[in-house]
Amino acid sequence: MLALGTKAPSFSLPYLQEPQSYNLIESERKGLLIAFICNHCPYVLHLLDHFAQSSNRWQKRGLEVVAISSNDVEKYPADHPDQMAILAQNYGFSFPYLYDADQKVARSYRAACTPDFFLFDRELRLFYRGQYDFSRPGSDQAVNGESLGQAVECLLNQEPAPQDHFASLGCNIKWKPGNEPSYFPS
Repeated sequence: MLALGTKAPSFSLPYLQEPQSYNLIESERKGLLIAFICNHCPYVLHLLDHFAQSSNRWQKRGLEVVAISSNDVEKYPADHPDQMAILAQNYGFSFPYLYDADQKVARSYRAACTPDFFLFDRELRLFYRGQYDFSRPGSDQAVNGESLGQAVECLLNQEPAPQDHFASLGCNIKWKPGNEPSYFPS
């Protein structure tokens, strides 16, 4: 996992609906949440409505939110940018949903699965990385965003990061052949 305190790796990715790019730069934000998600993963779909609503509330409080899909769309056409735009509209995303075509951003963040969450402070230092909550598809536990939500509250209230960081659980990122990162054991 990316070490806590690590500076957010810089990147530039195109917006889906606009002829411009999102560039990670210093700004007046209170923090930055980067969510690696995709369109087809049942773990993502399980929490997506709650996540979109929570992100909207967090943005109103000064947290910048960005979602990124890094999956290989040749093998997983449901994750194609055209389908990403539809998903973003259907769930009312109030944040950019970006496509990482060459998978370099996922590799630089050491993202492992979808969903995978990286929360950075105002200086873009990693504050929290891990799961959304303990709910899983098919479980009796309702989606509540407890793990990430607690971290966001700590960050926005200028409190220390939570001690417990639970790794995300979901579908592995669908790497292009020969593009698997070296941080995964063989």
